[in-house]
Amino acid sequence: MNPPLMLAGHGTVDAAGVAEFVAFTERLRALLAPEDVDVDGGFIELSQPTVHEAWTRLTERGHTHRAAVPMVLVGAGHAKGDIPAALEREVRREPGTSYVFGRPLGPHPVLLEILETRIAEVAPTEGTAVLLVGRGSTDPDANAEVAKVARLLQEGRGYDFVEPAFVSLARPDVATGLARCRALGATRVVVAPYFLFDGVLPRRVRDQAAAFAADHPDVDVRSAGYLGDTDALAGLVVERYREALHGDIRMNCDTCAYRVLLPGFEDKLGAPQTPHHHPDDPSTGHGHGHAHGHAG
Repeated sequence: MNPPLMLAGHGTVDAAGVAEFVAFTERLRALLAPEDVDVDGGFIELSQPTVHEAWTRLTERGHTHRAAVPMVLVGAGHAKGDIPAALEREVRREPGTSYVFGRPLGPHPVLLEILETRIAEVAPTEGTAVLLVGRGSTDPDANAEVAKVARLLQEGRGYDFVEPAFVSLARPDVATGLARCRALGATRVVVAPYFLFDGVLPRRVRDQAAAFAADHPDVDVRSAGYLGDTDALAGLVVERYREALHGDIRMNCDTCAYRVLLPGFEDKLGAPQTPHHHPDDPSTGHGHGHAHGHAG
C-alpha cells in the first residue's frame, strides 16, 4: 500500500472556499486511485474537515505513514510553523504514526500558467497591466515571494507590466497598487488574486478593485478569477507529494526572518512561533494552542 496524500489547508469561514477544497480533494483522489494512493485532507482551523479528522480517517483506513502537502502558495507562517505543529500534534496523539512534509506549492511554472489563463479570460494581453494580489504576511520572505511571482508572470508574456500588491498585513494594498499602475500610464489593469480558492479575502480583493474602478473611470479595471480547482493544480500537488516521498525537501531559509537578521524584523530572529490572530478574518476562535521554534 502506497503512503497516502494528506492535504493540509489553513481554513476559511467561507462555505464556497470549503466546498472547493473538498472538491479538489476528490479530484486528487480520483487522479491517484489508479496508483493505489489514498487521499484525504483537512484544515488547521476555522472550518471542517479538520487536520485531526483527516489524520484519523487515514489511520482508520490502515495507514501509519503519510505525505502531507501544505495547501499554501508561499512559505509564510502557516507552512513554516502552524501546519507542521498541527501534524506533530497528531503524531503525539497517535503513537506509531508518522509523516513527511512537502513544500508550499509556489512559486511554480504551473501556477504562472494558471494565472495567465485567468487573466486571458477577462482581457487581451496587449495593452494590459496586471496587479497580482497576494494575501500579505508579517513574514517579509513570504511577501518577497509574491513579488517574485509578479516578476516571473511579467517575463515573456507581453503584459505592459505586472505589479505586486497585498490584501492584508503588507503594503502596497489593492488601492495603492492600482494607483501605482495608473500613475505608470496603464489604461487597462487586470487584478489577479493569488489565491487557491474563493474566500473572504479574494472577495475583498474584488470589492476593493471595484471601488477603485468606480472612483477612476479613466482606468478599465477588471478582476480575474483565483487559481481554482483544476487538473493543472492537481498535477502540481501530485508533484509535491512525490517530491516529499522521494526527493530532498528543503525550505529555503536564507531570507527567513526567524533565522536571519532583517532590518525592521529584529524581534523575529530566533523567536518561537506562537498562536496567531488574523485581524481580517471574521472569526474569534483563531488559535492553535501550540508554540514551537523555527530554529535548527
